[in-house]
Amino acid sequence: MSDILRELLRVSEKAANIARACRQQEALFQLLIEEKKDGEKNKKFAVDFKTLADVLVQEVIKQNMENKFPGLGKKILGEESNEFTNDLGEKITLRLCPTEEETVELLSKVLSGNKLASGALAKVVHQDVTFTDPTLDSVEINIPQDILGIWVDPIDSTYQYIKGSADIKSNQGIFPSGLQCVTILIGVYDLHTGVPLMGVINQPFVSQDLNTLRWKGQCYWGLSYLGTNIHSLQLPDSKRKSSDTRSRVPEDRSAEAECSHRFSAVISTSEKDAIKAALSHVCGERIFPAAGAGYKSLCVVQGLADIYIFSEDTTFKWDSCAAHAILRAMGGGMVDLRQCLQRNSETGLDLPQLVYHVENEGATGVDRWANKGGLIAYRSRKQLETFLSLLIPSLAPVGPRT
Repeated sequence: MSDILRELLRVSEKAANIARACRQQEALFQLLIEEKKDGEKNKKFAVDFKTLADVLVQEVIKQNMENKFPGLGKKILGEESNEFTNDLGEKITLRLCPTEEETVELLSKVLSGNKLASGALAKVVHQDVTFTDPTLDSVEINIPQDILGIWVDPIDSTYQYIKGSADIKSNQGIFPSGLQCVTILIGVYDLHTGVPLMGVINQPFVSQDLNTLRWKGQCYWGLSYLGTNIHSLQLPDSKRKSSDTRSRVPEDRSAEAECSHRFSAVISTSEKDAIKAALSHVCGERIFPAAGAGYKSLCVVQGLADIYIFSEDTTFKWDSCAAHAILRAMGGGMVDLRQCLQRNSETGLDLPQLVYHVENEGATGVDRWANKGGLIAYRSRKQLETFLSLLIPSLAPVGPRT
């Protein structure tokens, strides 16, 4: 139901406020960047605080959704546990308390008595947030609540969140690193089929006011269910036709542009050399390394890159579900890279879309939810088919066939 998506947008903005507060309020920022040396009494606490913003965001999302839609909070899954151990060895379960004062007390236990930081965090946690989008407000769609599961990545690209600079310059709109690569990801999927249905990507750090040093963010969303496809980047009807013509890349280009360098791709800074070499044949110099799985997916959503490709198995369902839902609403998707490379007439030519309801067989821990075959995110199936037809020969081993 669109009411659930509206609430997810609202809580994503509350989560973004928490993320910004931890970077912008001095009492919190000093704890966030603090690194303890070996032997210092509070070493464990320093490690804990670096995950506190993550856990707090996740719990705010879960508990706000549970309050509005009873039963839904139990179906929200993410990477983080909400249990902390403080310097005194006390195990504390972090939760959102009914009042700001109670939340201060609980956070104070986690933060070993730091009332200043606890008060600053509790204040932003309990601030009310409104969020409206006319595109979504004009749509009413009923999705049964009992089929919904939710994946949350409370702060994707944690390293950039802690260490990332505000001064990184973009390359054709894509940031290789920095705070702009931080995202909050909420993806809703069908518990029975694993198909992504709704997605929210909140980018808390988009532009900074140079006078106040305060950040503003941006939120993106999409919904795809039973033939209804809407998303936040939709244009008015009068502009949509010309935009659609531009998005069908291959046919309408000049003969010169029909060369193999018609695509652009965003990749991980740790991508394998074999993939990078193959991509150079397909994309030329239009290959953009960037931090954060959520951010790289967002670059495809925004149209800054045609493809996000990743060959490793180190992204997870909470990294991909939100963007996958938005891309489905746009006519694209997210597929298993390994299975794409193995497709043939015998195995079938259907695109192997990622699904979100089944654990990896035999895996343990977080690996149960890894995207084991890597992934490709794309906005157009036709574009993806053309991209694969160029990429696969470039990946084939060189040498005589036997």
